[in-house]
Amino acid sequence: MDAPGFMASLVAGGVAGASVDLILFPLDTIKTRLQSPQGFSKAGGFRGIYAGVPSTAIGSFPNAAMFFLTYEYVKCLLHTDSAPHVRPMKHMLAASAGEVVACLIRVPSEVVKQRAQVSASSKTLQIFSTILKEEGIQGLYRGYRSTVLREIPFSLVQFPLWESLKALWSWRRGHVVDSWQSAVCGAFAGYLQVSSHEWQQSVWEASSFWVPMTRPAACC
Repeated sequence: MDAPGFMASLVAGGVAGASVDLILFPLDTIKTRLQSPQGFSKAGGFRGIYAGVPSTAIGSFPNAAMFFLTYEYVKCLLHTDSAPHVRPMKHMLAASAGEVVACLIRVPSEVVKQRAQVSASSKTLQIFSTILKEEGIQGLYRGYRSTVLREIPFSLVQFPLWESLKALWSWRRGHVVDSWQSAVCGAFAGYLQVSSHEWQQSVWEASSFWVPMTRPAACC
């Protein structure tokens, strides 16, 4: 992937992920508290629904940026003049690699954020320091494997479907799809996948398809 493509994937992916994470953060807080073992009210209810937002603000951009950077890079690395029915495999491998890399940033951010959401009286920095002091670096990566195992099946279905819908729309329109058209394809792909199982994904997954179509994607 060339330098312009590198920067496009890095910036577009980061801005898309960070924007929607911050906008929809209150919904994520409510979901986390509803799932809390201590109950919604004791976990904070509707109070302090932006608790933990500093962790999200710091982690969202590099998380989303690294996913799309890895995704585009692996797609181009695997680029061959393969038959159309083989391309979904390439997209599956690229998405899986993207999830593995992105979770290196996402998991620590999620651990701090979720603990802040169910303990609104604690500061994000204080929670981060407590985890390092009591659990060490491994405490920040608690649940890394389960998170990766959760995210990969989602991406294995959603990203090949997204790419296929974009290719179909591009073929019908006679040109590379615009950003809003890419978003429509992503939203439809996400709806089909999410409707097939219990909703468990972060709001970033639903937002990631707003990344504008850029030339690096043409290598797929």
